[in-house]
Amino acid sequence: MFGNAVAVPANSPHLRKSGSRPVVSDLEYLSGTDAGNGVDETPLHSREADDLKSTILTMNPTAIVPSPILLWRFKVFLFILWGLFCCKIGWDSVMRMSVDLRDLFLYEAFLYYNPLLLVTMMVWFWGINLWVFSQSNVNHAKIFELDQNHLTHREIWKCATWMTIVVPTSMTAYLYLYSHGEVSLAASQPVLLYVAVVMILVFPFEIFYLSSRYFLLRTLWRIVFPLQAITFADFFVADILTSMSKVFSDLERSVCRMIHRQVATIAWFEADSVCGSHSVAIPVVLVLPYLFRLFQCLRQYKDTGEKATLLNALKYSTAVPVIFLSALKYHVFPDRWTNFYRPLWLLSSVLNSSYSFYWDVKRDWDLSTFTRIFKFNRPHFFSHLLYGRKWVYIWVLGSNLILRCTWTYKLSAHLRHNYLTVFTITALEIFRRFQWIFFRVENEWNKMNSKTNIQITSNLPTEEDKLLNSSNHNV
Repeated sequence: MFGNAVAVPANSPHLRKSGSRPVVSDLEYLSGTDAGNGVDETPLHSREADDLKSTILTMNPTAIVPSPILLWRFKVFLFILWGLFCCKIGWDSVMRMSVDLRDLFLYEAFLYYNPLLLVTMMVWFWGINLWVFSQSNVNHAKIFELDQNHLTHREIWKCATWMTIVVPTSMTAYLYLYSHGEVSLAASQPVLLYVAVVMILVFPFEIFYLSSRYFLLRTLWRIVFPLQAITFADFFVADILTSMSKVFSDLERSVCRMIHRQVATIAWFEADSVCGSHSVAIPVVLVLPYLFRLFQCLRQYKDTGEKATLLNALKYSTAVPVIFLSALKYHVFPDRWTNFYRPLWLLSSVLNSSYSFYWDVKRDWDLSTFTRIFKFNRPHFFSHLLYGRKWVYIWVLGSNLILRCTWTYKLSAHLRHNYLTVFTITALEIFRRFQWIFFRVENEWNKMNSKTNIQITSNLPTEEDKLLNSSNHNV
């Protein structure tokens, strides 16, 4: 009974491994085996197989996914629609306020939200920097010693997009709730936003680009406590922080108001209050980024012994009198300020702007030849517009000089009465830093390549070594 081996077809469906053959092959097999019974059901089974194939094709998810261009246009449409909606709600909310309180109301809203708006602007610009680096031959990952999981320009722009959505949305909610009498709910909006930003930065799990967040926090820690050798990423980020000192000043005042529960109130407009415009914390916070950079230069001099680092430290020290002489206006007699401290403030401002401009052009950049940062690997409109053009250098030098001078306006506490003017100047300073990044990173990349070429050249054998080696042969 069990003695004879049973012949099993090689294409039996019972011997088929899972996933090795499609289901249609089983139908084809069955349609062929039924012919041995004398019943010709080939047309029926072929029709069933065609129906099954059509069902599988209709269930394929790739067949219903819209094109990337159509999806991108739809996202842009939603983004513009959301922007118009926020502008409409914000404008109506401001118009509901009385004329005498409207300016104070906007001033307070700008205090809470302009730091995060400026940070969002910096993130957008940094994404553009990375895009240019990716199009040219500048390996920024090697310069900053980044791992393979570093963020690309697309991921940076994705973060900037979410920041552009969340921050104005919270600001719109604040304006709407405050204008409609919901003061307590309005006061919670900036507090919740700041708490969410801190939570995202310190979240210890593998989401929201953990490795990049850790790199940023570690770099900030190394900037505040320069107890180790200074890397390029350390002083690069520290330089960017000097351009955002006004951001930190407003952050300090916002947190001060949140701690003292003065959000959505006008009592804090008293200049001598804890969080008022005459607070000594304002110049202290303004000067901190420059002190961090100063200590970095001293640390570099300790490690390398290069005298240029001392000259660089002197440059950052010139910002200290600009900040504190300006703050003295609120703590000395008016005549004393006008006749003595104001001329000193003007002199220190000119010195700081001139020295900083000289260092940008002579040390941080290398404008001896035409820059190749805008020479892309593939033909591109922006490469054709910017590469090898003299107007680029004229624009960069002129705008850098002008914005270096106007930056003194931001550092001076006694000039910061018009919040829109200060916001504009701070945004222009961030734009100047955005331009500065292109030439500074390219200069560092050229230095790294020159060192590599020198090492390769020193390892190559000389003509004398070749002659000596050729004479050492066996006879």
